[in-house]
Amino acid sequence: MNREFIEAIDELEKEKHISKDILFEAIETALVSAYKKNYGTSQNVRVDIDRETGDIAVLMRLEVVEEVTDDMIEISLEEAQEIDPRYEIGDFIEFQVTPGDFGRIAAQTAKQVVVQRIREAERGMIFDDFITRQGEIITGLVQRKSGETLFVDVGRTEGILPANEQVRGEHYEVNQRIKAYIMDVKKTTKGPQVFLSRSHPGLVKRLFELEVPEIADGTVEIKGIAREAGSRTKIAVYTEFENVDPVGACVGTRGSRVQAIVDELHGEKIDIIPWSDIPEELISNVLSPAKVERVIIADDEKVATAIVPDYQLSLAIGREGQNVRLAAKVSGWKIDIKSQSQYEEAMGDYDDFEEYSDDYDEDFEEEFTEETEGVKETEEADKAGVTEDPEVTEVEEE
Repeated sequence: MNREFIEAIDELEKEKHISKDILFEAIETALVSAYKKNYGTSQNVRVDIDRETGDIAVLMRLEVVEEVTDDMIEISLEEAQEIDPRYEIGDFIEFQVTPGDFGRIAAQTAKQVVVQRIREAERGMIFDDFITRQGEIITGLVQRKSGETLFVDVGRTEGILPANEQVRGEHYEVNQRIKAYIMDVKKTTKGPQVFLSRSHPGLVKRLFELEVPEIADGTVEIKGIAREAGSRTKIAVYTEFENVDPVGACVGTRGSRVQAIVDELHGEKIDIIPWSDIPEELISNVLSPAKVERVIIADDEKVATAIVPDYQLSLAIGREGQNVRLAAKVSGWKIDIKSQSQYEEAMGDYDDFEEYSDDYDEDFEEEFTEETEGVKETEEADKAGVTEDPEVTEVEEE
């Protein structure tokens, strides 16, 4: 049995990639606990497994002391020197105390420990595998449903697709194939949990990397992406190569590349826009498909006002503000939209105010100065006991 035990440990090391020494140490620790539990002893014992033959020995360990206070863990110097005169205080003596029927207990304990260690090692390897794949796309089969949560078979473990990470309007049945984004991986007592998403912007980014070789090899770079899952996505692309059209590379011949992504996203609209380091150009681009006539940049904050033709105002804002909202996310700018007439009206009011304020300052200052001087004269007359003049009182009231 011992030889078979050693052979089994060697096979586990090869197949499961679990260190043989780790297994032996775990079994020895478990056997110490099993010995104390089954034989009701508090002896200071350790278990030694011969790495070659598999023989198991239980060894009682006693410390050599001058005066014994606990004979389960200590031995007097006199008794120790009877065994071997070379023993001194502080040395340790080990006696083999292996019970005759300990082999059966050892076999059961070893089996339990090995199974547990295999399970832990497999969980650890699965976790290590998926944690390195976080942020990638994985394909799996819908295994079961629990309420609105989907559990997806992704190979060596089960992925979880929560309701809040699903796209409104998408419905999946058991055994249906699904592509999802690996959003997070966590360790739990039941093993690693892989959390998936269909609504994450990273899903669109990874799909473009799969469909567009120029993005995969770094020729075209995705500078920004904003998504409202199930409705619309805006993606800004850039390249340093003058002979490469970043938008054309993403669209593909007759739209073949982007159409494959749209099909995977069940008809979600995708706006592909060229990135620019010039704020005015960038904001004009991200508001596509609306045409922008002028962009005004605020000096202090990252705020911009885009002026569009009157008939393009609703298109620039989008349904329920979606277009400008996505444009702000993908560009990183706070964007205010004004139609041409709104802008002209605002500028006209500003010009009128400037003209009015200039006249107001000159006329009011002169009139105010005259009246305040009259009030001062009246106050001085009152203090001197002079009778109030009705005309001067009216000036005070005014």
